[in-house]
Amino acid sequence: MRIVVKVGTTTLAHKTGHLNIRHMEELCKVLSDIKNAGDEVILVSSGAIGMGMGKLQLKERPKTLPGKQACAAVGQCELMYTYDKCFSEYNHTIAQILLTGGDINDPVRRQNFINTMEHLLEMQVLPIINENDTVSTDEIVIGDNDTLAAIVATAAGADLLILLSDIDGLYSADPRKDKNAVLIDRVTELTPEIMALGGESASGMGTGGMATKLNAAKIATESGCDMIIANGSHPSILYSIMDGDGVGTRFVSGK
Repeated sequence: MRIVVKVGTTTLAHKTGHLNIRHMEELCKVLSDIKNAGDEVILVSSGAIGMGMGKLQLKERPKTLPGKQACAAVGQCELMYTYDKCFSEYNHTIAQILLTGGDINDPVRRQNFINTMEHLLEMQVLPIINENDTVSTDEIVIGDNDTLAAIVATAAGADLLILLSDIDGLYSADPRKDKNAVLIDRVTELTPEIMALGGESASGMGTGGMATKLNAAKIATESGCDMIIANGSHPSILYSIMDGDGVGTRFVSGK
């Protein structure tokens, strides 16, 4: 099975912006084990801007594009250094791929990206993908890593896209505001009612919210790839997902 796993800033970093070492080490251990079992893994990782904030001791996310780019430039170094260190402990080689909207929208550049990924996977390398926040502008920005992960899953012909977030899945209402909200375990059609359940990000660290996840589900399922939203506070939840347990919310592609 070929899977794409997306992890958000809230999974990788504390509210201070500094690295959540326990979560990151556990994530790398679980993904290494999944690879050892014979599955192909592509990781879409947020966290560069958040870690840059921590490194630069900023208390809130920059609001200007140059400020975000500066944070990303600082944070991406720490992010990839830590991934390389953690995955090396389990004898896995990683590769960094930074994308902009132009890499996805231009047919030639998109095919080059696909070719590179296929070759990396053939060599048993684990690609780690992020948007190139350091150089992206309003004209070429993808915008959020939920959408990026869905685009990557589509381009890679993945069987499953897993979005690890700070919420258990899609609820009938915002569980932070409505105590009667119930988890929806399976979505077979993205109706207007389902799409209307999208909301804003509750975290000041990341850029995503349920709306971006539902948009990602639309992109993925239309290409024949199932998608799961699950809580990434304990990365070992990936074992349950790979075992086929009913975890989070599964969006069924109908392939």
